[in-house]
Amino acid sequence: MNNNIFPCLWFDANAKEAADFYCTVFSNSKVTIATPLVVQFEIEGKKLIGLNGGPTVKINPSISLFVTCESNEEVDSIYNKLLEGGNAIMPLDKYPWSEKYAWVADKFGMTWQLMVGKLPQGAQKVVTSFLFVGEQCGKAQDAVKHYTSIFPNAAIYHLETYRAGEEQPEGNLKFGSFALDGEMFAAMDGTGNHNFQFNWGVSVMVECASQEEIDNYWTKLTEGGEESRCGWLKDKFGVSWQIVPKDLVNLFKEPAKAQRVMSEVMKMGKLDLQTLVMA
Repeated sequence: MNNNIFPCLWFDANAKEAADFYCTVFSNSKVTIATPLVVQFEIEGKKLIGLNGGPTVKINPSISLFVTCESNEEVDSIYNKLLEGGNAIMPLDKYPWSEKYAWVADKFGMTWQLMVGKLPQGAQKVVTSFLFVGEQCGKAQDAVKHYTSIFPNAAIYHLETYRAGEEQPEGNLKFGSFALDGEMFAAMDGTGNHNFQFNWGVSVMVECASQEEIDNYWTKLTEGGEESRCGWLKDKFGVSWQIVPKDLVNLFKEPAKAQRVMSEVMKMGKLDLQTLVMA
């Protein structure tokens, strides 16, 4: 996978602790970069960023990580480890869509969907999953089509909708699978009373090779949404994105360089690549 598009998780000064914990839960995982501001790590080849953002924002279940496990032993092990200090949103059990499935919130607040299944050759084991609830419920299918119209190497693989008489309104998305620049995602609608909505807690970071790419994604994703600071934006569905230069994280490795770069970043809405390189 390209690893140009990946989740950023907002932590309260414990991003390294969280990354180290996830590396004990999942096989084939490692911390690749650790700085006071951000920690970059991988789980089964999927890149993630942990941000030491402070106490003002909390992760919630609107964006989770969906993990396909290939054996009962594997799903049992991951589930039990994630439950340490966490809680089961949906306990590990048999459900209509799976012989063995769970949705669990870990001790850092991040939520994970676990399911036993057979992964095709080359398929991604860990997938970012969007849950559209509240005022966004019913918009999941529109969001999938919108995102795949923006990014290259995009495709919609599966859109399963509710039929008349089922538990959600006809046409709502039961489960969708799609790719953006080769990175797999999932999406679904969720009716009912939820005390959460998309927020900054889990954002989607997009690394760009040029200012032209930054400008393109910024323009298209802010349409109907809103601009924020430091390369952050919210799209028209409320999902948070960070549009950043490729390898921005590497600029934070050296303290002196990191201070200069962050000083420039704090002045910006949409990021200016040339200014950051000069800094």
